[in-house]
Amino acid sequence: MTLVSFFKVAFTALARNRMRAFLTILGILIGVGAVIAMVAIGEGAKEKLQEQFTNMGTNILMVMPGTVTQNGIREYSSVTHFYPADMDAVKKDCPDVAYVSPNISSVQTVSAQNQNWTTQISGVNPDFFQIRNWGVVPGGRAITDSEDNSGALVCLLGQTVVTNLFGDANPVGQLVRIKHVPFRVIGVMLPKGDNAQGQDQDDAILVPYTTAMRRLNGTPYLRGMIASAASEEKIPNAETEITQILRQRHHISASWQQDDFMIRSLDEMIQAREQATSQQMLLLGIVAGISLLVGGIGIMNIMLVSVTERTREIGIRMAVGAMDRDILLQFLIEAMVLSLAGGILGILLGVMAGLIVSKVVHWNVIFPLWSIALSFVFSALIGIVFGFYPAHKASQLDPIEALRYQ
Repeated sequence: MTLVSFFKVAFTALARNRMRAFLTILGILIGVGAVIAMVAIGEGAKEKLQEQFTNMGTNILMVMPGTVTQNGIREYSSVTHFYPADMDAVKKDCPDVAYVSPNISSVQTVSAQNQNWTTQISGVNPDFFQIRNWGVVPGGRAITDSEDNSGALVCLLGQTVVTNLFGDANPVGQLVRIKHVPFRVIGVMLPKGDNAQGQDQDDAILVPYTTAMRRLNGTPYLRGMIASAASEEKIPNAETEITQILRQRHHISASWQQDDFMIRSLDEMIQAREQATSQQMLLLGIVAGISLLVGGIGIMNIMLVSVTERTREIGIRMAVGAMDRDILLQFLIEAMVLSLAGGILGILLGVMAGLIVSKVVHWNVIFPLWSIALSFVFSALIGIVFGFYPAHKASQLDPIEALRYQ
């Protein structure tokens, strides 16, 4: 028999029991579909994560008060904040730090034109716009050094705030009240969208940090700092320089003394999120692998049943000259056809599931060719591995006993 003949016999045998064949490949179908969808969603999530972090700015270093102890639990030391002098020292004495801005934020209710909106108020300096690579809509402007030094009552609005307070009107030059304090709107920020934590970055108001300290928060200190290294290659140097300056200013001289602050780079945050995503994908992959294993066992089981049902047919084939290897190859091809059918349908199911998820969560899904090719090859291997024993059993039947079988 030619190879084509073997496939014709396989398709004919499977067509006799379509429902049984479909139920047999169901495990393979679900497993392959889960793998395809999982990889596509995972790759899309990584791309989305990278886009969100890139949208936050470049070469960013987050400097936060407190320290991290065992098991990821954050504890605060005696120095739980920074002062403007700390920020000035970092900017002056750290040559690999290009920009540094304070982090002062609070949630306040803002009112304008008989409309109220609760949003985050962030106190920043002019460096903030360079660090976050955040532009201003034409017709407005950013905060200046003089406004920062004088504690001017000016602000910039995010797009979400503009929509909820002013609708389609241009807010530049209008007044908004924050804690009953009137602020003049000097600009509108370009839209940023959601950040890596899913928070709307456009739902914010920026004010000079000195104004936030004196008029809104009533505190003389900063909640943290955000800095930008001069280049991506200088991020480690910038982190070291900031550490040395802050240890010196906070009188941490002994090497065994723990820092009373934390510095996290954007790269570390990306790696942490990617690691968490990879772990989730691994768990899903294990579930998909179990489904494939169950599917393979199902193929072995149904092929053993098929061998039993077709014992007399096997005897007739042997009687007319079929060799052991012919019987082995015939049943092996049938098992492989089953698993490949499940693999192909699984690929289609995975693509459909990925596209549906893309519509629901509003991000792109990526279907790497290697994942589709690997799923196809793996499906064929499942058929060969789990179909070998039934095929071998069929090839070892005694022709005389097979012909007598009823």
